[in-house]
Amino acid sequence: MTTAPLAGRLDGLLFFPVTAFAPDGSVDLAAFRAHVRAGVDAGAAAVFACCGTGEFHALTPEEFRDCVAAAVEETAGRVPVVAGAGYGTALAVHYARLAERAGADGLLAMPPYLVVPDQAGLLRHYARLAAATSLDVIVYQRDNAVLTPDTAVALARTDGVIGLKDGLGDLGLMQRIVSAVRAEGLDLLYFNGLPTAELTGAAYRGIGVTLYSSAVFCFAPDLALAYHRALVSGDDATLDLLVDGFYRPLVELRSQGRGYAVSLVKAAVRRSGQDVGEVRPPLSEPAPEHVDALMRLVERGRALLKGAGA
Repeated sequence: MTTAPLAGRLDGLLFFPVTAFAPDGSVDLAAFRAHVRAGVDAGAAAVFACCGTGEFHALTPEEFRDCVAAAVEETAGRVPVVAGAGYGTALAVHYARLAERAGADGLLAMPPYLVVPDQAGLLRHYARLAAATSLDVIVYQRDNAVLTPDTAVALARTDGVIGLKDGLGDLGLMQRIVSAVRAEGLDLLYFNGLPTAELTGAAYRGIGVTLYSSAVFCFAPDLALAYHRALVSGDDATLDLLVDGFYRPLVELRSQGRGYAVSLVKAAVRRSGQDVGEVRPPLSEPAPEHVDALMRLVERGRALLKGAGA
């Protein structure tokens, strides 16, 4: 059920920081802190630490705990901190409890590892995760964790579950979920969780989903905030300008390499002046020419906004 405090605080642009690594491959907490601090200072409404963009899959439990604690310390209560939690149920619960002890405000429940569970199994998994701590849980729908409307209704009735983040991109299914939950008089927060959510922001807005995660905010917060202002205010002219001139070409560039939803973003953060290191295996660094192309796109986006007076 949607209850305070987290649900009422998730209103604005959601920041998913990358996790910084030193040249020797270890976690660089100082650089991570600086990255989180820069995002909050730029106007992030929440920090989602150690999630997909933050290479949750590549972190040990101890590294995860230290990064979440660092994010909590850097935000100092200005905005909520939500931590990733995933793998099988036992490990997800372990990560959840680490996040709670580190001071997080909530959890983003990543898909269970490897297996393709049925709806009853998914419901049991998320219910046990929600019951394991006092933290509110947002369920991340994607890959092997796709919900039916009936399961979404059951989750909306589950204590501690406050939201559903959609990384699948099936708008028909999302409309059915929103409708089914609403028809039962229940509440969930809904998030657009596609890799470049801005490309589909207007479409999701049409079914009432305005919260989303912005990878672009990591390296070009000015562009991400301009898009967010336009989405919230219904400024479709600015949305079209940014989609046509920046976000669509960005998605096409992202499709040029596997893992680019993380590695290309991280490379752009480095190019923007924040030394967050490279990605960990099994991800690989993007081709230099693709990073160059992305930075040209950023400048193009800024020029478009300047020319439009936005």
